[in-house]
Amino acid sequence: MTRLLIIGPPGSGKGTQAARISERLGVVAISTGDIFRANVKEQTPLGVEAKKYIDNGDFVPDSVTNNMVRDRLAQPDVSEGFLLDGYPRTSAQVDELDSILAGNGQALDAVLQLTADDDELVARLLKRAEIEGRADDTEDVIRHRLALYHEQTQIVVDRYLDRGIVRKVDGIGPIDEVTDRVLDALKA
Repeated sequence: MTRLLIIGPPGSGKGTQAARISERLGVVAISTGDIFRANVKEQTPLGVEAKKYIDNGDFVPDSVTNNMVRDRLAQPDVSEGFLLDGYPRTSAQVDELDSILAGNGQALDAVLQLTADDDELVARLLKRAEIEGRADDTEDVIRHRLALYHEQTQIVVDRYLDRGIVRKVDGIGPIDEVTDRVLDALKA
């Protein structure tokens, strides 16, 4: 069984790589961002609440996110493994994920950390916003999200570094090359 987490700043290619890695390894990719966007689009109660935070470039509160992830990891399609994208983002969420997995006698096998320069990320996200018409990707919001990532999420990386399960991968370059680097990092 493979239980993975992919982490990195907004725009580092997590979603793209998660889809490719999950396909190659035969595990389910679980993206909290996709779940939030679907709920926002459908205007569910979770979506209405999440939208307020997403539109400001803020993280959705742990209570909402934790319950959503707990429910998702209880689904039968993750019995052979999963690749989490976008969770955990805070130290409290690391504790919650540990609790969820421990309840099933499991633990994470590896954490894939995609790295990239902030200016490169801003350029990528502005281009994506232009192509996809995403209202949440203005330059101010992008820089705010990057600042939050550096401020709040680095502790998550540090906690997994202490466990020796982080595999750092350069997220800049052609998609196929990044995928190859990720797969090589998992073999190491």
